[in-house]
Amino acid sequence: MDIENQQPKVSIVSVNYNQPEVTCEMLESLRKVTYPNFETLVVDNGSPTNSPLIIKEKYPEAHLIISEKNLGFAGGNNLALKQAKGDYVLLLNNDTEVEPDFLDSLVELMESDNKIGIVSSKILFFYEDNLIQYAGSSPLNPITSRNITYGNKEKDSGQFNKPKETSYPHGACMMIRRSVLEELGLLYENYFLYYEELDFAERVKRAGYKIYFQPKSSILHKESISTGKNSPLKTYYLNRNRVLFLRRNSKGITLVLAMIYFFGVSLPKSTIKYLFKKEHLSALYRGVIWNISNFKIKENQKLYSA
Repeated sequence: MDIENQQPKVSIVSVNYNQPEVTCEMLESLRKVTYPNFETLVVDNGSPTNSPLIIKEKYPEAHLIISEKNLGFAGGNNLALKQAKGDYVLLLNNDTEVEPDFLDSLVELMESDNKIGIVSSKILFFYEDNLIQYAGSSPLNPITSRNITYGNKEKDSGQFNKPKETSYPHGACMMIRRSVLEELGLLYENYFLYYEELDFAERVKRAGYKIYFQPKSSILHKESISTGKNSPLKTYYLNRNRVLFLRRNSKGITLVLAMIYFFGVSLPKSTIKYLFKKEHLSALYRGVIWNISNFKIKENQKLYSA
């Protein structure tokens, strides 16, 4: 107990949507974690068919929060963030499995510099042999909104084994300093799906905090690396939120040029790509129209209600 009290408390937050078995596999890996002071909060995001109660039955140590409706990635996480008690909060995808010591080095890095606002682990593909998904990220090009995820689909041979400052975390595993959440507010819920961590990272950097990649911490992510997982829903939110992200994080001539690029280059290119895929084409333009219909941008939600 003394060792536990001497270590900062970490709140691990994960969102389940209709995947209780997958979430249970993540929780099983958390049972092997060596860090002595953490709590686990799982939000069921309005699962329509598969009951989340098996999570509570098998893993009573996890605090299960049930939402009546699907609040999206940001909304689901925010529900738990309001109840989390940790000095640090770790957002962890439910389709991940962790190494037993993955928390120790994340906390160690956070404790070394109070200007570090976010730290992400090295992420490897679960179903591939030692293949990297994330080892840090380059800045987004302010006009094209494109960037590079370092190490993506490279064999891990130690080439990214030094902790370093990076431009963006990975939403599958990102530790946030609680005081930063208290200062800046919660994840922006209007995205619903995709771009939430990029938007939060921009707010963190504007406030003068740093973002780090910690390769001493590693997790496995069950996301497929195939391109066959594309869906009209993904097309809709990626394009809708790309424009929303620009509107929230760009100004002046940069915003004008970025919009010219999107409407003059990206949108025509995507239109041709989806010309014979009507569902994707419809999703693409619905995403654009959403931004016109929702011209006013909502404020960031605070951690504590006034």
